[in-house]
Amino acid sequence: MDQGRQVFMVDLLERYAAKGSGVVTCMAAGNDVIVLGTSKGWVIRYDFGVGDSNDIDLSVGRSGEQSIHRVFVDPGGSHCIATVVGGGAADTFHTHAKWSKPRLLGRLKSLVVNTVAWNRQQITEASTREVILGTENGQLYELAVDEKDKKEKYIKPLFELTELLEAIMGLQMETASLMNGTRYYLMVVTPTRLYSFTGIGSLDTVFASYLERAVHFMELPAEIPNSELHFFMKQRRVVHFAWLSGAGIYHGGLNFGAQLSSPNGDQNFVENKALLDYSKLSNGAEVVKPSFVAVSEFHFLLLIGNKVKVVNRISEQVVEELQFDLTSESNSRGIIGPCSDASAGLFYAYDQNSIYQVSVNDEGRNMWKVYLDMKEYAAALAHCRNPLQRDRVYLVQAEAAFNSKDFLRAASFYTKINHILSFEEITLKFISVSKQDALRTFLLRKLDNLAKDDKCQITMISTWATELYLDKINRLLLEDDTALENRNSEYQSIIREFRAFLSNCKDVLDEATTMRLLESYGRVEELVYFASLKEQYEIVVAKPRVQGEAKKALEVLWKPSVPVDLQYKFAPDLIVLDAYETVESWMSSNNLNPRKLIPAMIRYSSEPHAKNETHEVIKYLEFCVNRLHNEDPGIHSLLLSLYAKQEDDSALLHFLQCKYGKGLENGPEFFYDPKFALRLCLKEKRMCACIHIYSMMSMHEEAVALALQVDPELAMAEADKVEDDEDTRKKLWLMVAKHVIEQEKGTKRENIRKAIAFLKETDGLLKIEDILPFFPDFALIDDFKEAICSSLEDHNKQIELLKQEMNDATHGADNIRNDISALAQRYAVIDRDEECGVCRRKILTVGMDYRMARGYTSVGPMAPLYVFPCGHAFHSLCLITHVTQLTRCTDETQEERILDLQRQLILLGSESWKEPNGVLTEDSITSLSIVEKESR
Repeated sequence: MDQGRQVFMVDLLERYAAKGSGVVTCMAAGNDVIVLGTSKGWVIRYDFGVGDSNDIDLSVGRSGEQSIHRVFVDPGGSHCIATVVGGGAADTFHTHAKWSKPRLLGRLKSLVVNTVAWNRQQITEASTREVILGTENGQLYELAVDEKDKKEKYIKPLFELTELLEAIMGLQMETASLMNGTRYYLMVVTPTRLYSFTGIGSLDTVFASYLERAVHFMELPAEIPNSELHFFMKQRRVVHFAWLSGAGIYHGGLNFGAQLSSPNGDQNFVENKALLDYSKLSNGAEVVKPSFVAVSEFHFLLLIGNKVKVVNRISEQVVEELQFDLTSESNSRGIIGPCSDASAGLFYAYDQNSIYQVSVNDEGRNMWKVYLDMKEYAAALAHCRNPLQRDRVYLVQAEAAFNSKDFLRAASFYTKINHILSFEEITLKFISVSKQDALRTFLLRKLDNLAKDDKCQITMISTWATELYLDKINRLLLEDDTALENRNSEYQSIIREFRAFLSNCKDVLDEATTMRLLESYGRVEELVYFASLKEQYEIVVAKPRVQGEAKKALEVLWKPSVPVDLQYKFAPDLIVLDAYETVESWMSSNNLNPRKLIPAMIRYSSEPHAKNETHEVIKYLEFCVNRLHNEDPGIHSLLLSLYAKQEDDSALLHFLQCKYGKGLENGPEFFYDPKFALRLCLKEKRMCACIHIYSMMSMHEEAVALALQVDPELAMAEADKVEDDEDTRKKLWLMVAKHVIEQEKGTKRENIRKAIAFLKETDGLLKIEDILPFFPDFALIDDFKEAICSSLEDHNKQIELLKQEMNDATHGADNIRNDISALAQRYAVIDRDEECGVCRRKILTVGMDYRMARGYTSVGPMAPLYVFPCGHAFHSLCLITHVTQLTRCTDETQEERILDLQRQLILLGSESWKEPNGVLTEDSITSLSIVEKESR
């Protein structure tokens, strides 16, 4: 953009605008329509939208010289009000764009109208709606005109200034539609006062309310040749106003959304008020007050003398002086005044003959600089058009803060500069003054402004900021010895800030570099914290482990994100540090494999422990076996080995007696190796356990032999365990008997009595003859006489019992022979038409294919059959098939048994019925001959 180009440009619009009807005295504009008043009473209307013009003579019928005092045009350019003065009289006319003749407003006769306020929100081409007129004698009138009626609907007085009678020089009206009616806001100016009226309802209601209350006004007493009130509109709403008063230009903003109450209860919508003193426009020369004013968005166009000057509303400085191409006739007086078309956003100026258009060329382009020079930085930023302008604003703010030694604030502004200063230049500024805190602030803010794609720069700046944090922490420790204990100290605050920084930047910081930095500065706590953020749990656990804080290490390992392998890795060290907490942690976890904890448990078990101390590993192993139903042989074997090393073997014996696999299908009764258990118990000299293991392994002889060394009663119990092998049981009892006899130390007769008593304990399994070899050869038989006699009597009883059984067997064999002989003579008679009970075919089928002839005996092969005493007959094959089908659903073993018996019968039958040559003879089938039943 060309910064040297003028904001306001002047172009000649119409050279001879008065058309020879005198000179131009006044002008008004609206909607690209300009209306001129001349010194000879003519009103000339230019419609630049359609390129047309027309003129009306208002002096017709009036004597003497007539001049147009004021002309007013509505925002739509259709309605025009003009006041003609001359000959000591004044008349006001209303014209319309469609009318060829004006209409005299008779009720305003002799009243000089100085200003008009249109209802911009409701006026139409057909109707003016309510229009307010301000007169020379301080009165306000309401007027309404309809185009079709060609006359006014009404003209009525509204208000009169009585306290200070002055001419009304300017008038503006704003309306807004509310739920409870229309709200009116009016600003009225006189040469010394600015009045404001506001209310809801009709204009009559609003002004009638001021009969009972004071009118709100502001007074600026001073002389002014022409007091005026102008508004600047944006998007059809008033934004700024300017009052040309004797004391200066009083201006401000209008915010109709605000509800600010004035002291007398009126609503005041004015804000950001200011007064432009005319002395600022003279540059030390004599003060000349403007005679006319126009308002743009950021400037005032002031007619001072015969020159139009452009004054910046914000800086209150003259920025331009407009140059006009004046004719020789107009050059003497110069420009009469400026004029604005608020609807079209255009500005005009006029002299006695010509109309000039003043074009606005992006008047806000340098406003950022104006605000910047005034140190209104927020407004300057709001008016910046490009990044370079914003950088300039930030730079001025940063340098101001830097020069005032507010380095932290300067850092925040330097962060926002992206183009006019490099990153290196800014950082060197802070390094040159040794302001590490400000540099750190700058780096942190810079990180916030960087795009995610700048990964390399983000990592470098983050690492630099990390080092600055660490340097700051160390300096605070050196400066304050109580920093560690005082939680509210700056040291603790910077620690919290640093940890938050690490948490936010964990994904962009280089892991190895950051850890080296933390380690080199001795910040172990922060190193562990960062390691936990990066999920380097080995480092996190190692620190409390080294410091002996097993509980803290376990809390880390308990986190769901920590790999379970780390629990196995650190288990040996942690269980030595705090066995109770470690085992409790294991027992509360459901994702551990106890087998992988065996090295840790072995290490703990190898350490010496007090007698009354709870063995935590045994507690955990019992938990695994009893609660988790663990089947790992390693776990069971380790628990067995720990039990074996205890002085009290009750737990060991209980463990051996519990068959943990008993309920499992096709599973072992125990999950440890019995041979290992036996070796272990022998090594630890746990004899009772060894006896149990021998018995469990069915090594009964070894069990009894070992039990005899411990307790003969235990040996007897072991011998009694064998129930399914009489010989082995007897052998075991003989071992016990031999031991008992050999170990007795009493008299011979007493020993014999004890031996006889021992025989009774065997429940008859051993006889006196079984134990006689264990006595010395010189033992007297008299001592055994009673036992021997008893034994002989038992033998006699057994012999008699055997004789009786033999006689019963002989008698039974005879009966069987007789039954066999009787069976050989048995026969059955069946009808030749008898049917098989299963297949319902003739039972006497020959070869299963031929029917038997009536009255002769078959000599050919015949299907095997069964005849029952009840008279039912069945083919052998049919009956067997039927029976096997019935048994197939209930018992497959029985079915197989039936089929096997069938095969045996077939084989036996074929052997018995055939002759040596393999042919059936007539005699051999006698039993199968069919005898025809007697006639029925």
